[in-house]
Amino acid sequence: MADPMNRVTVLIPMLNEENALPATIKGIKLLDPQPDEILVVDGGSEDQSVDLVKAAGFSVLSAPKTGRGAQINFGVDQAKGDIICVLHADSILPPDAVTVICAAMADGKTGLASFTPRIAGPQGTRWGSTLHNWIKTWYAPMLTRPHLFLRGVRLLFGDHAMFFRRENFQAIGGCDERVVVMEEADLCIKLSRFGKIRMIPRWVWTSDRRITAWGRWRANWIYLKVGLMWAMGARERLADEYPDIR
Repeated sequence: MADPMNRVTVLIPMLNEENALPATIKGIKLLDPQPDEILVVDGGSEDQSVDLVKAAGFSVLSAPKTGRGAQINFGVDQAKGDIICVLHADSILPPDAVTVICAAMADGKTGLASFTPRIAGPQGTRWGSTLHNWIKTWYAPMLTRPHLFLRGVRLLFGDHAMFFRRENFQAIGGCDERVVVMEEADLCIKLSRFGKIRMIPRWVWTSDRRITAWGRWRANWIYLKVGLMWAMGARERLADEYPDIR
């Protein structure tokens, strides 16, 4: 368990994730120490996702509104932890994740942090996409939010397993529920008022299913297009440019 003053909740928003959940659940079972709370927020799954989570012994809540931002908001409101780690349902934390999270957030100058995503699938790691995802955390804020970049803000995209203090999340009003994708970039901007946004040099394994389904070049085009739209202020329309993959 985490320090009593730094209880950790692993929060998983999910929707129809029966294919990805077995590996994610296995990864959580291997965490040492275990988080103080594992909370799964379902957005109305119609497959076996809820049954899989219940069989694993995790708490499942049904969100009153669908959408990842709304599910995260609802989960944080219900969570008991002081530190929230939002884990995507197709991602696997390192075994010592709880220790890493507590150590990172012990730095009062950190507003939000994440693990470094290693994009992988049955064929192995996609090193090109993994490297670009890391580089993008630097050049995206430098180009779109230079004033924040100079303060140490990095924009973190995708399945990073982000973590932050619950009280800070509530102070900023949580996620913008209009944002179905890119809610993580919005959180980086909003939580930067509490300190630096940084990526911890430890892997979180995340599925390459979107790259597999779309193809490498189309995937990078979609990521770029959605990112540019977000930077120019688009919110509700982002989902139309980001096909759902399960």
